[in-house]
Amino acid sequence: QVQLVESGGGLVQAGGSLRLSCAASGRTFRSYPMGWFRQAPGKEREFVAVMRWSGGTTYYADSVKGRFTISRDNAKNTVYLQMNSLKLEDTAVYYCAAGRVANVRDSSQYDYWGQGTQVTVSS
Repeated sequence: QVQLVESGGGLVQAGGSLRLSCAASGRTFRSYPMGWFRQAPGKEREFVAVMRWSGGTTYYADSVKGRFTISRDNAKNTVYLQMNSLKLEDTAVYYCAAGRVANVRDSSQYDYWGQGTQVTVSS
């Protein structure tokens, strides 16, 4: 079993930065890929970034590549999403997720989800 809690969202001006955290609990934490998804009003939930435990392999959506960085602190059982050069279109509720998945970009394959944290980017 895995429990996930996101934090770090807030209001930021375009071009600014935020760092999201996802605190995980459960014995399977180190066995699952862990990633970030986001959902804006009226839109489907979309993939943002994910990290596989094996080799620390990371994947990013094209829309955030070069601006966002996912990292993991095993001692704290926490995954982070550093978001730089934020744009208006980054405004969404951000969720962390975990699970044994074949396609890390497919939200429907994840078993565990946090409650979400709101990120709002202003002009």
